[in-house]
Parts: sequence; C-alpha cells; structure tokens
Amino acid sequence: MYASPIDTSTLGSAVGSTTAKTSNNASDPEAAQDRFLKLLVAQINSQDPLNPMDNAQMTSQMAQINTVSGIQQLNETLKGMAGQFSSLQTMQGASLIGRDALVEGDSLSFNGSVGRGALELPADAKQVFVDIVGKNGELIDTIDMGARGAGTHAFEWDADSVDVSKVGKFKVRATSGGDEVTATPLARLPVMSVGMNNGAMNLQLSNGRSIAYDQVRAFM
Repeated sequence: MYASPIDTSTLGSAVGSTTAKTSNNASDPEAAQDRFLKLLVAQINSQDPLNPMDNAQMTSQMAQINTVSGIQQLNETLKGMAGQFSSLQTMQGASLIGRDALVEGDSLSFNGSVGRGALELPADAKQVFVDIVGKNGELIDTIDMGARGAGTHAFEWDADSVDVSKVGKFKVRATSGGDEVTATPLARLPVMSVGMNNGAMNLQLSNGRSIAYDQVRAFM
C-alpha cells in the first residue's frame, strides 16, 4: 500500500527553510543539497503510482536548490576575489612608501633647511608667486615661479638662515593678463607606511597624518 502523495508545496517550504538555514551558514552548500535530496527521495518513495509527482513541479524544486547552491558558490568566489584584490592593493601600496604624496594643505615639509610644497593651477598663469609666511603672519620670503601652465607644480625653498620652526605656511598668488587664477596649495609629504582599513587603502604620512588613498592629488 502506498501512502498518500506528499504535497509538493511542502518540498518548496523545505527548500525555503534550507535557504534560510544556509543563509546563516553560507559556507556549507553541500549540506543544503543533501537535505534537499533526502526530502526529494522521501517524496518519490511515498508517492502513489496512480498519482505521481508532477514533473514540472519536481523540476521547479530542483531549480530552486540549484539557484541557492549557485548563489552560495558565487558569494564564495566573490569573497575570494575581494581578498585577492585587497592583497594586490597592499602590494601596490608598498611601492608608494618613500614617495611624496601631494595633498591639499598649505604647510611646507622640510628636509633639513629645504622646504618643499606644490600647487595646482586650473588654467595657465603668466605669473606665479609663492609667499612663505611666518607663524605670526609675517612675510618671510617670496618665490617667483614665473609663468606656469595648468596642472600640478612642485617647488622647493631654501630657508637659508631662517629658523624653520618659525615658518607657518605658504600662499600662492597667480595671475593671467591681470586676472587672478585661483590656485590650490598642496602639501608635499613623504609616505611612511601603507595599510588597509575596511577594504580601502590608507597612507601614513611623515607629519603623522593618516589619509585615504583617494585624497592624494598626485605622487612624486
């Protein structure tokens, strides 16, 4: 005697239950498939030969478990790719150590008595001056950079007999045909170390500041 046929909707519910369980254990798709196959075999064994399981319904159930398994495998693949990408970023970041990062800022970095900085021009300028300003706001010196095209330009300033501890910042004055060209001052700071934070690359600069990679305007 055959048992009454099992409603195929119960198998769909079991698949849904399996999906819920495996969502909490995404690393075990084989267990989900095993549970599904056991339910499917039990249903086939219990079916009435005069009222067999609908082929379309069985195919639908199998497609569901295959979809769940496929998504889990895809997630594992993406996790692996993300890990490889992070490692690659770290390796690439290591090559930046020792190079100068140009970031928004108006402070000079000193190597001995030589101060270094940079600026960014949105358009060509006929005259570009860099004023070195003391901590009390006094003008210490002016660098005449002449005419400069649009883009990023680095400069160096020899402090000579000036006490660098009294240097505050620098200001950029740029003009073209009597019109002011708004320049962006850039601090030029060596990269001391590189690390990852939540999947993003961070740079530790010589002044102790930690910044995200996308905050760097350029490297030198």
